[in-house]
Amino acid sequence: MDTPDNAQPPLPEQQQDTPGTTAKMNPRPDHGEDSYRGSGRLEGKKAVITGGDSGIGRAVAIAFAREGADVLISYLNEDEDAQDTARWIEQAGRKAVLVPGDIGSADHCRAIVDKAVSEFGRIDILVNNAAHQMTFEDIGDIPDEEWEATFRTNIHAMFYLSKAAVPHMREGAAIINTTSVNADMPKQTLLPYATTKGAIQNFTGGLAQLLADKGIRVNCVAPGPVWTPLIPATMPPEEVKEFGKSYPLGRPAQPSELAPPYVMLASDEASYISGATIAVTGGKPII
Repeated sequence: MDTPDNAQPPLPEQQQDTPGTTAKMNPRPDHGEDSYRGSGRLEGKKAVITGGDSGIGRAVAIAFAREGADVLISYLNEDEDAQDTARWIEQAGRKAVLVPGDIGSADHCRAIVDKAVSEFGRIDILVNNAAHQMTFEDIGDIPDEEWEATFRTNIHAMFYLSKAAVPHMREGAAIINTTSVNADMPKQTLLPYATTKGAIQNFTGGLAQLLADKGIRVNCVAPGPVWTPLIPATMPPEEVKEFGKSYPLGRPAQPSELAPPYVMLASDEASYISGATIAVTGGKPII
């Protein structure tokens, strides 16, 4: 897979409405559409990916499909992005299922799992990836509703989905949660988001122990800066322009650069990896 190089700061100034769309980004993110090559590592597996319409979720969906998995994509309301991702899954010869809606609702999380079971018969991989973030300069600027919404999307949904999915998972199944470098190095202007990312890391470690006797592995991936629609939709233009520049590699990751650790953690090759955090942070150490 070639190393992407088309998101070098300074990036063009841009802003979008939340949650953002791929088509409006400049430069357009690389999700591995032309570069990811599968080798059958997930042949026959059935996967659920939240936030699978764009960004990291789209890159993971494409990679999973090319590795042989059928994929259900959960997303909020970005139909164009979701349909585009579904086309890539189907081009890989795999089944794509789209489920729009708000995962902050426990009932909707259960509906996602029910849909996956009705379409696939079981769940082998659950990727809890969807996230909400907004930037705030002062704690007094954070509305109560914003704090609660961030927790509902970023951490409550992981519990609802995992609880619903586990009865339909067999030994060897995997749950992969997306945390962040913010779990260890919280950015002050992302207080609600960073707080949930710390919770995700603890949720992962506890759930890994809780599900060990069932043979279900639970891990998380901690990205650093990644060039996704969430960035121009939730950060001020001056931060977007320099996004990722302060990291040792001097740039943000492309979503395609996040897919390989998810594939590894989902595969049988990771049979003794559980309770781990895989950092993908462009040289910023998490110790």
